[in-house]
Amino acid sequence: MSEKNLEIEIRAFISKEKYEELLKFFNENSKFIKEDLQETHYFDCKQDLRIQKNNKGSKIWLKKGKIHDDAREEIEIYTKNENFEDLGKLFNELGHNIEIKWLRKRNEFEWGGIKVCIDYTNGYGYIIELEKLGSEEDKETILEELKEKLKELNIPLTPKEEFEERYNYYKENWRRLIA
Repeated sequence: MSEKNLEIEIRAFISKEKYEELLKFFNENSKFIKEDLQETHYFDCKQDLRIQKNNKGSKIWLKKGKIHDDAREEIEIYTKNENFEDLGKLFNELGHNIEIKWLRKRNEFEWGGIKVCIDYTNGYGYIIELEKLGSEEDKETILEELKEKLKELNIPLTPKEEFEERYNYYKENWRRLIA
């Protein structure tokens, strides 16, 4: 068995009403992990390089693969929140500018071995994300399991093309959208 180092996930856009309904459902039917306020900066470089400040601290974060892939390996280095501004300055000095800034409220739950995130991202919308760690060998099995769980919640899977369109729109307009 190979190492379970892939983040395997599916996402769907949801309405504000569905967001409220899901928060109630998961608070009653799963284990609440945390509520988190996150500020994430994506940098304009070849790799998917980010920094994030959240309730727990800050981190440097590299995600391999493409932005909306179903499974991606991650490298994360954690530090204190006080270091967040310096992380930004460091990458700026290395020639990387902020390409996108995200401001998100995340509610995280554990639901039968699945990490569930119910998110509101300022200027972008409401999203549910189901995630499990796995290996390349069990990726397809896990994806099918996650899709079945989404169906149980009566939520259609958002096509990747829609995520790409909305992502690109946000990328072009984020400064105005989060103002």
